[in-house]
Amino acid sequence: MGGISNRMKEIKRRRHRRHKLVKFHSKLKKATTSEKLVMAQKLRKMTTGCNTLILQMGLEERKRG
Repeated sequence: MGGISNRMKEIKRRRHRRHKLVKFHSKLKKATTSEKLVMAQKLRKMTTGCNTLILQMGLEERKRG
């Protein structure tokens, strides 16, 4: 027996995401526009709620049309 249950895997994923978000917030202060775009791409791969996070962090400005 043994192994990690699905609940524990999800908790581990959430904690890892939280640590990455903290790192993104600290790097955001000095980031250039190209670095911000890279951060936005990484956020999209990392989580499903990426659109709200990207807007909150100001990583991409919406195109005016």
